[in-house]
Amino acid sequence: MCGEATAGAWPMARGQTQVIAKVERQSADQLFDAAGALGDLGRREDETASIFVEHGLTDRLTLQAKAGLTRGRDPFVRYEGRGPVELGLRYALLKRPRTVAAIYLGATEAGAGRNAGYAAPGQGEVDIEARLLLGRSAVTRRGEIFSDLQLARLRRSGLADETRMDATLGFRPARNWLVMAQTYAGEADSKPRKARWLKAELSIVRGFGPWSVQAGWRETVAGREIAKDRGMVLGVWRTF
Repeated sequence: MCGEATAGAWPMARGQTQVIAKVERQSADQLFDAAGALGDLGRREDETASIFVEHGLTDRLTLQAKAGLTRGRDPFVRYEGRGPVELGLRYALLKRPRTVAAIYLGATEAGAGRNAGYAAPGQGEVDIEARLLLGRSAVTRRGEIFSDLQLARLRRSGLADETRMDATLGFRPARNWLVMAQTYAGEADSKPRKARWLKAELSIVRGFGPWSVQAGWRETVAGREIAKDRGMVLGVWRTF
């Protein structure tokens, strides 16, 4: 609901494609108020099924797209329909064996659901996003590790503009296992009170050749004018 980052800084190899199908279910019955204190919200549920695709056009330029279906309800409204549709390009400005820096430019058309965690369902139109990404990797005695830091600015029609910062720390203790700790933070330029959020996610990915299966849990740990939602994240990855 707050546009969590999917792709990392690393480009796809030319001609290579990765598809990630996810089911995410978030629910909340509390709200962070303008001072960051928790209050009653009433039961709220949001579900999304999405497909994310990234394809290497060249060894530096990656095409990425995302689409899906969404539904949800709260004490005042129910919704169901198409989720946001995203299309953009990611270019590796720096590409070294252990360090990658990239820029992403893309556009998103709003869907029928919550196009922002602080907004009513269906609110929003078209977003233009610019994102800077930095990735680092290393090999240790215990396994491979990587970190990914992203800073984004969104110009949103129908919603307040936003600044986002997303971070991922990954650890691969064995060839077919990956553990990821991720945070998604952001602030909207809404007035007179700015909505803010900090989400944390922990997930495990198990590889089976070109296939991988992901299971995780995401929760809003702090914020202002935002629901304290939490729930599961299930995904299937496929590389071609």
